[in-house]
Amino acid sequence: MMLSERHQQLIRQSVLPASLCLISLLLQFFDPDSTLWLRYERSPIINNEWWRLLSGNFVHLGWTHLWMNLAGLALIWILLGRLLSTAQWLLVIIVSSLAVGIGLLAFNPQLDWYVGLSGMLHGLFVAGLVNNIRRGLRLEWLLLIGLTAKLIWEQYSGALPGSTELAGGLVIVDAHLYGAIGGMLASVFIRPKK
Repeated sequence: MMLSERHQQLIRQSVLPASLCLISLLLQFFDPDSTLWLRYERSPIINNEWWRLLSGNFVHLGWTHLWMNLAGLALIWILLGRLLSTAQWLLVIIVSSLAVGIGLLAFNPQLDWYVGLSGMLHGLFVAGLVNNIRRGLRLEWLLLIGLTAKLIWEQYSGALPGSTELAGGLVIVDAHLYGAIGGMLASVFIRPKK
């Protein structure tokens, strides 16, 4: 049975978020070993375990934390996933994830460790919104202003009420900021689809 072009395109667009979900789910099955070996952790990174700058984004505090992040990924992909190519989204994922790790290393020396997709998710959201704004869409300005307000709130007042309890641990709001900055930086290298 042949799939229609629309179905083939939907499958192609779903490979990347499905891969992110699968990687995160597999790593959670092997928690705590996977988390201890892959989380962002300052001291090992300084001692040449550089992969932790990227891999810390894919391990989580627990199942609830993982499901929250995967729900965020699904929402972003439903809203914005079709607007960039897989290669463009992959660029955003890498740049945003590295922005989180490098940002924490450079600007949060007191932070021992970090886990979760949320910083990268902020980068994906920003890059998708900026792409749409450059295409001339206006509603995205409201979403970008709302996200900016959230980031400012977090910098001055801490995590949104209830998010620490939901995540099952301390929410590192600076990771959200660094991921968003990474998404903005990545968007410079992305040409919007017509």
